[in-house]
Amino acid sequence: MSTLIYTTLELSLIGSLTVLGLYLSYITLNVCDLSTDGCFTLGATTAAVVALSGHPYLAIPAAMMSGILSGLVVSLLQTYFGVNSLLSGIIVNTALYSVNIAVMGNSSLLNLNKTKTIYSILKDLSKDTLFQSFSFLIIEAAIVALVIVFLNYFLKTRIGLAIRATGDNPIMVQASSIDPKITTIIALCISNSFTALSGCLLCLSQKSVNIDIGNGMVTIALASLLISRIFYKNSSTLKRLLYCVLGTLIFRSVYALALRMNMPAYMLKFVSALIVAITISIPYIRSKLPLYKRKAEIRRSSL
Repeated sequence: MSTLIYTTLELSLIGSLTVLGLYLSYITLNVCDLSTDGCFTLGATTAAVVALSGHPYLAIPAAMMSGILSGLVVSLLQTYFGVNSLLSGIIVNTALYSVNIAVMGNSSLLNLNKTKTIYSILKDLSKDTLFQSFSFLIIEAAIVALVIVFLNYFLKTRIGLAIRATGDNPIMVQASSIDPKITTIIALCISNSFTALSGCLLCLSQKSVNIDIGNGMVTIALASLLISRIFYKNSSTLKRLLYCVLGTLIFRSVYALALRMNMPAYMLKFVSALIVAITISIPYIRSKLPLYKRKAEIRRSSL
């Protein structure tokens, strides 16, 4: 397998965790959380520091816990302090820059080349040549599968249904004696834990982390999520979660194609923005197509 294809698949699996987190907050809860960049970096920095301290197995739960704390702050600002959801995300994202620097010990870069990680440990334990060759992909695919199974089950539970109802109609939920503040807090904590997990896996696979590792992740994840929405029509929850992974793969493939065409690195953010704009416009254009066709038929008949 070529390096470009392998890297694309790996980044797609890692990035899909952030997209699944956004699915819970943006699609299910109907809350746009803009703290993604900072939370992604927080998960990466926390995992790096824990791994460097000699606890590679604790890196993943520690990163997820840091994401939960980030989501808790965002949700509390929204629910108990009356801060707009967009502003609360921006505020937390700004604050997390300083927090991440502090977590890294006033450094902007940490190197894990000589540090044991969950990847290197599992790779060394296995004697299977195929597993060693594709160990990163296998581990990441297993984690993504577990998250999808969890979300599919969770959204069918009582609290999961309450979260879905909160996204659809918070007033009705409140009238049904369910506190929308609690459902918002739970959803954002879980969502941010997946975002932090995504940053953790990227850090451990690359064996390094810098303060800018999460820059642009909210755009990438949102673009991938919007691509996945194209396939949502009459789909079950499980299919929608799988489409999130597919959307991430499609977006990363476009990214890889842009790199293959020798596009300058500084143009990649422009490509991300362009994909977001196109995917947002598709539902509107699709709804207007019958009107455009009618107008075209009227013009033809009048000639």
